[in-house]
Amino acid sequence: MEITNRLDNEEEDRDINQDCPVLSPYLLERESKSPFILILPGGGYGHRAYHEGKPVAEWLNRNGISCAVLHYRVAPNQAPLPYDDASYAMRLVRSKAKEWKVDSDRIGILGFSAGGHLAATVSNYFDDGIKNDEDPVMRYSSRPDLHVLAYPVITMGKHTHQGSRENLLSANAIKEDIDKYSIENSVTSKTPPAFIWSTENDQAVDIENSLLYASALRNNKIPFALHIFEDGRHGLGLAEDHIEVAKWKDVCIDWLRRHNFK
Repeated sequence: MEITNRLDNEEEDRDINQDCPVLSPYLLERESKSPFILILPGGGYGHRAYHEGKPVAEWLNRNGISCAVLHYRVAPNQAPLPYDDASYAMRLVRSKAKEWKVDSDRIGILGFSAGGHLAATVSNYFDDGIKNDEDPVMRYSSRPDLHVLAYPVITMGKHTHQGSRENLLSANAIKEDIDKYSIENSVTSKTPPAFIWSTENDQAVDIENSLLYASALRNNKIPFALHIFEDGRHGLGLAEDHIEVAKWKDVCIDWLRRHNFK
């Protein structure tokens, strides 16, 4: 995985080698250790939406949180490669916690749309590190301490986003993969706390995805916050042009503070 300086514009983002994951850190200069959030832009596993990357990182920085945008592999690359990238990035951040002045016990993940599916996948398929692995990074935990999901794809079943499913699993996905990547089936008592938001009239990703995940979290007694806004199109990101939905940012920061991300 390549670690690069910040990508300043959408054109630079598109020019990234699609076969090589890239991590772009946005680190704060703080006397104390900072909380950290790994950002996964959406894009239906076919591209990465620029407005769900760098602008989100800058927003988190303004709120005292170090972060990085992960440019994970997308189609024609398929599962498990996006998951491999995000899981490895979580380990990599922990391996660099001292160098980056990051608190290794306050490392979260934030994903939008298909990036939300990827964030939820990492939040349920993780380990504490692979002892004695020849790659020192693999010895670190891949578990996020919390996860934030914005209008996420969750299921690969009835209510899925078809484009995301086809890009991730193929148009002829087998039942075993559909079940595995329907993340509502994977929640356990070890899943980290979650903040979820969506809009009721999202025409791209059915809010049933968010509801299915919230139900699974509740059934497993995992702390979560769920916010459904009445109106708003899919893919709003920071929602700067939507007065009502833009409130998600303040509500999310308050939630992060309650979980000691401050």
